[in-house]
Amino acid sequence: MYIESLELKNFRNYEQISLHFDRETNVLYGDNAQGKTNILEAILLAGTTKSHRGSHDREMIRFGEEEAHLRLIFNKNNVSHKVDMHLKKNGKKGVAIDGIPIRRASELFGTISMVFFSPEDLYLIKEGPEKRRRFMDSELCQLDKVYYTDLTEYNRVLTQRNALLKDIPFYPSLVPTLDVWDEQLVSHGIHIIQARGRFIDHLNEIIANIHGNLTNGKEKIKIIYEPEVQTENFSERLRMCRDKDLKMKTSTEGPHRDDFKVIVNGVDIRHYGSQGQQRSAALSLKLSEIYLVKEIIGDTPVLLLDDVLSELDRSRQAMLLKRMNDVQTFITCTGMDELIENHFPVNRAFHIVNGTVAK
Repeated sequence: MYIESLELKNFRNYEQISLHFDRETNVLYGDNAQGKTNILEAILLAGTTKSHRGSHDREMIRFGEEEAHLRLIFNKNNVSHKVDMHLKKNGKKGVAIDGIPIRRASELFGTISMVFFSPEDLYLIKEGPEKRRRFMDSELCQLDKVYYTDLTEYNRVLTQRNALLKDIPFYPSLVPTLDVWDEQLVSHGIHIIQARGRFIDHLNEIIANIHGNLTNGKEKIKIIYEPEVQTENFSERLRMCRDKDLKMKTSTEGPHRDDFKVIVNGVDIRHYGSQGQQRSAALSLKLSEIYLVKEIIGDTPVLLLDDVLSELDRSRQAMLLKRMNDVQTFITCTGMDELIENHFPVNRAFHIVNGTVAK
């Protein structure tokens, strides 16, 4: 699979552009704050309905405008398809695939598979659990539409339950209604925990070889899933922690507090690993995403690299280059010199200057 073209109108700092891409390596270069990352964000948004920045629709509309439009043409199994997206300042986004409107974002997931890699991902290991949960969720949502539905519903129920916990001190008669929300939380939460467990098991099958090559066989890596609760006792834990939840006015148990740890040569590198070990493990995790998509969906994802090369040393750059061979790749950087010096293939380059693009 590869992306053929992208059209933007009133998106971020772009008034109107039309880009046609090579099916191998595309480089977007230019000074900082010119709009390079905005193009990657638009590609990711058109493929997943989500911004890697967590931005709301209105924040991605060009200043002074009420709407923004994106059109992405991609080729899958030698057939071209079109995604149109309409962002509104005061309304829900509209999305159509090949001219047919979709009602739910889940209908888009799996249509276009992408792996997004930014410098922040290199700190995936050392940062808080939220980053690692996001890593699991972002990949699982692309691989499993049922997971996306369960996660969306779980988060909706969690929000309602937390709101109720805040209201109960003022309306004690509402306490019995917690049972209804608890039942739904457990129902969707069990599916999430099971899916994450399977995902980590599959990840371990892939990452061992990748990390071994990256470290010249010096390190053995293992990912260990750390669910906050087990599927068999989730309901009981909610009952046991109800008084604590009422006191804290928030839900203290459930997969929204899950984590995973990374063990290298028997050591938890989140706490005891060097920065180099943490970066190597993070790179291995991101590279593993490519192979997960290939194995589960049977297709090759698009790789989006946002200013990552400058953060990697020569050996890690070489590993990344090796994995780019059969993957359409988009790279943002400040200049071409580093790519040329390190023999990175450049099939098409775009110079980005203040929201304008020259091939």
